[in-house]
Amino acid sequence: MRLIDSHVHVQAPAFAADVADVVAAARAAGVERFLVPGWDVKSSGRALAVAAEHGLDAAAGIHPHTAAEATDDDWAAVVEMASSPLAVAVGETGLDYDRGFSPRDVQLANLRRHFELSAKVDKPVIIHCRSKPGQRDAQDDLIRELEVAGQPKALLHSFSGPLDYAERALEMGLAISFSGLAFRSSEEVTSAVARITPADRVLVETDSPYLSPPGAPKRRNEPLWVAVTARWLAQARGVSEEKLGDTLVANYDRMFSRRPS
Repeated sequence: MRLIDSHVHVQAPAFAADVADVVAAARAAGVERFLVPGWDVKSSGRALAVAAEHGLDAAAGIHPHTAAEATDDDWAAVVEMASSPLAVAVGETGLDYDRGFSPRDVQLANLRRHFELSAKVDKPVIIHCRSKPGQRDAQDDLIRELEVAGQPKALLHSFSGPLDYAERALEMGLAISFSGLAFRSSEEVTSAVARITPADRVLVETDSPYLSPPGAPKRRNEPLWVAVTARWLAQARGVSEEKLGDTLVANYDRMFSRRPS
């Protein structure tokens, strides 16, 4: 089965000792594309470095968890990195009202400037969105921000949220990526979202080293385990693994196009 990992943090400390082996193992398992997003200035810079060294793709951005810590100089560095040919997207960014490490007004301001940067560099935004269990305020705020921003080209990474949130995002043209989060007992609606996402806007990811799917080591998820989520997605959509694999690679290449150096 052909595979992609549209969100993998192989620049994280968990992979410091063996990133080359991790990428090689994933490629041997069928993973053809890897997108490495940053979550702050340091990790964005490391994402570009790892991408250059191992033939991967990168993204630069500031996560809502770190939004309150980001300085003007940090943002200037992110803008510069997002303009690099190695960066195929902006992010990850978004809203996280679950842990709430940054105040909501700071998260919203951070999200808006990523939308502006996305328009400037003409690259899609990778969006993280989480509310506290049983709530949906982050998803509702995100939809409003997307509408105000003019429905930018974007990917909802590691989908989580109610069905009507997914439906509205899809109406606006967003793509949706599914991760090991789909297997948690609190995420049953994700199966329905997997079925309604248009074939040309569906992706999969690991969010390594986090969100291990069933069978993967809990201590450290790896990109090769994206196969578990991809097989689940094929079953949910009622298509063959071979057909889904071709679709995933085509969708990745269409959404994350490399720019000339």
